[in-house]
Amino acid sequence: MPEPTAYEPEEADGLDGLDATFRQNEAILRESGPAVPADQAAAPSVPAQGSPWHTGRPVHPGEVPPPPAHAPAPAYAPARQDPAGPLPDEAGPRRTPAPEPAPAPAPEPEAEPPLPQLGDPWHGGPKPPLYRPVPQAAPAVRSAGIEGALVPDLVVDGAEHGPLTVRAASVRGDSHRYQAEPRQDSVCVARIGSGESELLVLGVADGVGSAPLSHVGSQKACALAVGALDRVAGPLAAAVAEGDLAGFTALARQAVAEVATLLRHEAERYGRQPSEFATTLRLLVVPLDPAVRVRGLLTLGDGGTAMLREGRWNTALGGAEEADGAVIDTRTPALPTTREPVATLISTLPGDVLVVCTDGLSTPLAGDQETARFLARAWSQERVPGPADFLWQLQYRVKSYDDDRSAAVLWEGPAR
Repeated sequence: MPEPTAYEPEEADGLDGLDATFRQNEAILRESGPAVPADQAAAPSVPAQGSPWHTGRPVHPGEVPPPPAHAPAPAYAPARQDPAGPLPDEAGPRRTPAPEPAPAPAPEPEAEPPLPQLGDPWHGGPKPPLYRPVPQAAPAVRSAGIEGALVPDLVVDGAEHGPLTVRAASVRGDSHRYQAEPRQDSVCVARIGSGESELLVLGVADGVGSAPLSHVGSQKACALAVGALDRVAGPLAAAVAEGDLAGFTALARQAVAEVATLLRHEAERYGRQPSEFATTLRLLVVPLDPAVRVRGLLTLGDGGTAMLREGRWNTALGGAEEADGAVIDTRTPALPTTREPVATLISTLPGDVLVVCTDGLSTPLAGDQETARFLARAWSQERVPGPADFLWQLQYRVKSYDDDRSAAVLWEGPAR
C-alpha cells in the first residue's frame, strides 16, 4: 500500500482519526492563504470596462487556475443516449408537438377621415348648365392687356365688426370663361372714417360688356369711390345716423362726381375714350356704431339690392327694375359718362340680411324661384357661412344665366 499524501487522511480509529483529519484541513487552509474574518472582508471592486466580474480569489494574467479541492458529485447521472435514437419498441407512443401559436395579426392602420368636399356648385332645373363650373382658359395678355390678363377668375373677402358680418365674392361668368375673357365685375369691402364716424363700405361694379376696358373701369371705380367717401366720412356718417336723406344724397353725388372725373383722367392717361371704361356702381354705407340701424345706399346703373327678412326676399330695394326679372332696356347708366346716382336710406332690424350685387345675381334672384329658395336657406341668420362656403353658394347655377356674378352681403346681428 503506498504512503498517504498530505491530502489523504491516514486510516485511524477513534480520536487519532479525528486528529489526522484536523491536521489535513489545516494544511489545506495554509496553502489557500491567510484566513480573513468575515466582518473584515472588503467588497469586490468595480472592474475596469471590459473586464468580467468574478468571485473568490482573482487569477492573475498567465496563471493557471488551481483545480477545485473537491469535485462536486453530480446530483444525478443522465442516462446514456443512443445516437441512433430509441428503438421502436422502446420509444413508446409518439407525442405530437404542440403547434406554435400563430403570430398576432398586425393592427390595421386607422383609416384617415375623408376630406370634406363641397363639389360642384348646386344648380336649378333638371340638368346643370353645359359649361364646366371651374375656371377655364386664362385671358391672354395680347388680347386682354396686362390689366385684363391679371384679373383673377374669382375673389372672396369678408369682415366682422361687432354684430356686423360681411361676406363678399366675385366670380367670372361661364360666357367669359368660355371666351377666355377677363372678369368684368369687381367687389370691394373697406372701412373708412375714424372714431364715431367709422363706416363700412360694401361695393360692387359691373363693367359694361361692350366697353373694351370695362374690367379696368370697374376696379378703379370701386377704389376711387372708397377714397372719395373717406374724404367726407364725418358728414356722411352723421347724415346716415340722423336719417338725413337730403344730406346723404348731396354727399353721394359729390363722391360719384369725383369718381367720374378721375375715371376720365385715367382714360386720358391710357390714351383711350372715357366710354371704354364704362361701369356701373352700387355701394352700401354701414355705420359701425351698433346703435345706428340706418344704412345708406347709392346706385348708378343696373344691379340689385335685396333684403332677406324672416326667410323672405325683398328684391325691390333701391329701385324695382329687377323685381320681375325682365329686361326693359339694354342700355344702362354708367360711369364716367353718367354721374348722378340714386341715393336711398334703408332701416334694418337684427336678423336682416342685406345684399348688394351685380345683375349676374340680381336677375336670377328676382326671376328664378329655385335660386331665391336656395340662397334664402344658405344665407339665413341661423349660421353665417364661412368665406369658402359663401363663394360656393354664390355660384349656384341656373341655365342661361352665364354673366359675371358679384355680391357683398351684410348679416345684421343683435347689438352685443
